[in-house]
Amino acid sequence: MSVVGFDVGNLQAVISVARNRGIDVICNEVSNRATPSLVSFGVKQRFIGEAAKTQEVSNFKNTASNLKRLAGRSFADPEIQEIEKNLTPVELAEADGMAGVKVNYLGEQQTFSNVQLIAMYLSKLKETTASEINIPVSDCVITVPGWFTEIQRRAVLSAAEIAGLNCLRLVNDLTAASLGYGITKLDLPEDKPRNVVFVDIGHSDYSVNVVSFLKGQLTVRGAAYDLHFGGRDFDKVIMDKLAEEFKEKFKIDVYSNKKAILRLRVAAERCKRVLSANPQAAVNIESIMDDRDVSTIVNRSDFEEWAEGLFGRTADTIQKALENAGLKVEDIDAVEMVGGTTRIPAIKTTISKILNKEISTTLNQDEAVSRGAALQCAMLSPVFKVRDFRVNDICSYPIKLSWAPTPEEEDTEIVVFDNNNNMPSTKILTFHRSEPFTMEANYVNPAELPRGINPWIGQYTIKGIDQPSEIKVKVRLNIHGILSVESAYTVEEKEIEEEFTNKDGEKETKKTKKLVKKADLSVVSQTTALSKALMDQYAEKESQMASNDRLIFATEAAKNSLEEYGYEMRDKVEGSYGPYIDPSIKDKFCSDLNAVVDWIYDEGDDQPKSVYIEKLEALKKVGSPVVERYREAEERPRAERALRATLQRLTEEAMSSDDKYSHIPPQDKQDIVDRCDRARRWLDEQLGKQEKVPKHDTPIVLSRDMAQEESAVVAFATPILNKPKPAPKPAEDTPMEEGEKKEQPAENPEEKKEDMDID
Repeated sequence: MSVVGFDVGNLQAVISVARNRGIDVICNEVSNRATPSLVSFGVKQRFIGEAAKTQEVSNFKNTASNLKRLAGRSFADPEIQEIEKNLTPVELAEADGMAGVKVNYLGEQQTFSNVQLIAMYLSKLKETTASEINIPVSDCVITVPGWFTEIQRRAVLSAAEIAGLNCLRLVNDLTAASLGYGITKLDLPEDKPRNVVFVDIGHSDYSVNVVSFLKGQLTVRGAAYDLHFGGRDFDKVIMDKLAEEFKEKFKIDVYSNKKAILRLRVAAERCKRVLSANPQAAVNIESIMDDRDVSTIVNRSDFEEWAEGLFGRTADTIQKALENAGLKVEDIDAVEMVGGTTRIPAIKTTISKILNKEISTTLNQDEAVSRGAALQCAMLSPVFKVRDFRVNDICSYPIKLSWAPTPEEEDTEIVVFDNNNNMPSTKILTFHRSEPFTMEANYVNPAELPRGINPWIGQYTIKGIDQPSEIKVKVRLNIHGILSVESAYTVEEKEIEEEFTNKDGEKETKKTKKLVKKADLSVVSQTTALSKALMDQYAEKESQMASNDRLIFATEAAKNSLEEYGYEMRDKVEGSYGPYIDPSIKDKFCSDLNAVVDWIYDEGDDQPKSVYIEKLEALKKVGSPVVERYREAEERPRAERALRATLQRLTEEAMSSDDKYSHIPPQDKQDIVDRCDRARRWLDEQLGKQEKVPKHDTPIVLSRDMAQEESAVVAFATPILNKPKPAPKPAEDTPMEEGEKKEQPAENPEEKKEDMDID
């Protein structure tokens, strides 16, 4: 069973698996420990991850990025229209009421929703994982930002289901990192908690968690977020300055060309990474636009001056997290940082000053979240035993339930899960109704939500009420951070007799009134979840696209095999294979090889897989015997030497006067010598015949024939040479001389012990 943690970031994803009594980060098909979060569409197939990265610039109009920022959004969302449109080269569009992309795929314009895009990417991560661990992947834990709302979390869960993944938990990024930190600490206190601030600055957002640790548990005390502060914002600062410099220096307007913008963004990101470890970075972009090459040098001091406004924003989010946690700076014991952007030296310095603490380096900045997710998956999986460690996560936004007023009730709403409420959590609400009624769930403070997110969560109608009743409604905030009305039922007060023992020790009974469940009621829910029909449609579409990708991959592999065989055989037939092919067919075979190579680059460029396989098999009918004859000519001398060495060794052992073989009858030894002589004569005879056979004819004797003869001789000689020596005869008793005492056998202490009486 798989135990996998997926840290799905806006720029890249990291995959961890629990195995070999630990957590391993696995590599993708090009041996990178992180996979780019990109999905690209082509004329024949999709390219995902590393394959999409290689054509990000050349196929930018059909390459979707920033997948996490699209999750759960509508196309009309101001975040999409004002920000993501400018940061995503692909054309954004509406797809089934959601934000998505419009691309040219399989030769036609198609739109895909954000749920479909995330499902495609998760399918790739699943495939990468399965390839590494060699078992099917199903159970997993997926990370999401703590600021994700219900609709965004449902989008990721739906995508996981389409990808064929069983998501055991959606875990908040920093909660996963906190778990990885805490479970390895053996010195956690038992009474006074250790308070740690976790800072995560990724590609597109900034999160802060304040976490209290006690032995065997962690509790998230408070959190705060900045949704527009991340690596891509620092990239934009560099881009703007470089574009300004290039306009003045080279007279080109980079922002007037989409491909040039993308090339500049890639260069700016690389520049930022270099500046994190070096005082300056060279920027060189070939053919950025109008066939112009540009170059410059960026100093770290200049970059820090350009981004001064961004650095100043770090304090607000930390202060808000501390306020939500009810703690002050002096209450903090340590600071841990994760996320690629935290490598910027000025970020570390700024946060260290704000919290008046040195930055700890316990966690791997890129992999800590993924490792924590895999640990969480192992804790939820029945196949792994993990040290007990309790994770107390919190609800990021308070949720209320509201309903229509009744004459008997003045209240029409209740905050059912307040800010910092534990997650998962269950509440039971009591209503008095005589007919069906409806509740509506909303976030309490719409202004605190990510901009453009609808505060509406769901509507729940309680049915089956036909008389005045007391009703219990069970509301749950589940492990994913998603609200549900799990059940509703009527109760009635009954008088029950209970038996108890009085102070005199006598048994008595008394009557008490208790509420007991009477009948279940039906709950009809309307939520932000995708309809079953749409989910089925998406799953079928993903299956079709995946099948097509596999077919194209197999076809390309068959085409490449044919091309490789054509080039390789053509060169070798003219070289080392030349003596081993019949001269009467050599020219024809070379001509066929040349024809295939030319055909591949002409009409053979786009053919079915079966055509490539058929042509390869036809060539191999001629080529395989040639290869086999060449290999035999190479192997035959080695096989001959091995056989002769074995015959020499066995003959010498059979004729040896060594005491080791003195017990073996002479006739048996002679049989070994005769068998070895017979093998030598066979070998000499076969090799003599082989010398008369042309190299391009079928060999008389094969290397495997010699190996078989060697095995036969060894099988014959070994039992004889390994025959054990007979046991020595016992010495006969001799008469004792007068006065000589017969030696008594030594007493066996074990036997004596067995004869002893034991009380």
